[in-house]
Amino acid sequence: MKLSDVTLREGDQMPGRNYTTDQKIDSAHQLDKLGIDFVQAGFPATGEKDQTVITELAEAIQADVVALARALIADIDAALDANTDVVDVFIPVSDLHLEHLLGMSRDDMIKMLGDAVDYVYDHSVEIHVTLADAFRTDTENLIEVIETVPQAQYVTLADTVGARTPKSVEKILLDLKGNIDLSRIGVHFHDDLGCATANTLVAYNIGVAKADISIAALGERAGNTSLEEVVAACSTDRGNTLGIEESKLIPVCKQVLNTLGEEVDERKPILGNKIAEHESGIHTAAMLENPATLEPYDPQRFGGSRQLLFGASTGSSASRQILERAGVDFDDNTVKNYKEVLTEQGPLTFDESITLAKEMFGD
Repeated sequence: MKLSDVTLREGDQMPGRNYTTDQKIDSAHQLDKLGIDFVQAGFPATGEKDQTVITELAEAIQADVVALARALIADIDAALDANTDVVDVFIPVSDLHLEHLLGMSRDDMIKMLGDAVDYVYDHSVEIHVTLADAFRTDTENLIEVIETVPQAQYVTLADTVGARTPKSVEKILLDLKGNIDLSRIGVHFHDDLGCATANTLVAYNIGVAKADISIAALGERAGNTSLEEVVAACSTDRGNTLGIEESKLIPVCKQVLNTLGEEVDERKPILGNKIAEHESGIHTAAMLENPATLEPYDPQRFGGSRQLLFGASTGSSASRQILERAGVDFDDNTVKNYKEVLTEQGPLTFDESITLAKEMFGD
């Protein structure tokens, strides 16, 4: 499954955000270090900023640069003028969106999309198509639309309002699989129900060819599928890195967040500063023996680090291990005294705890 990063476009559309040209260009260069297949750098029809970003990146990064465009000639021209590698033409396909967003019939929508795709094809640029609100569209209608755009290398099905859960995503994709070659199908999920990453993993298991992802799930409303979560999950559970440089995952994601002025919760999966921090006495004792006891993966695998803390909750077992590693000869009374000082001075890091043991009992 190829990955298309939408951080720079979706993140920039969040309320109160207005990433600068330099922020987007710098972030794209950082993303490129990961080995991302596609970077959706912007929506050129919105103005000069995204046009400049796409023009500069198209010749500068290894990833294919994607420009978003509505199924309108003016939007497509803006993308073409920016010398993008890929034009991603999007159009609503659900009955609800056709009525209230486009105000046109399904037949008219299909003609509009066909004309737009033909126009891109005539300019010899790679074509992707995104079907908005696809996961609230009848399967028969999806098949009809997909079959009308054979020129598109990928057709992405978007869960535009984050309305689907893994069970319904599985059903829709399996229904399609009997009629459509999934090697052309991509997915785009929003996290309104907290299911974006899970939905993407379901799509991966079924065999879709491409997924839109975003660093730290940055995106409109509740955000999009999290890049780092999908990569870590596929790598640890399926042995597939999706072409991403594992050891660079956390550092690059944090670099991009810093460049864009974005923050994440300290308990955010993969990226949060607290997720590999352990203080419970039972936990730290086990972690000193074998970290895999209470971690799904070694944080260093993805460029992170763990933190063991010792203090009031540290038990006798962990205290003995620290004293032993500090090279201290100890008995039960030594352990008792050490625990008392840990309680007073903690929480301390592992290195600080070793130093304390040496100061208290060293020769």
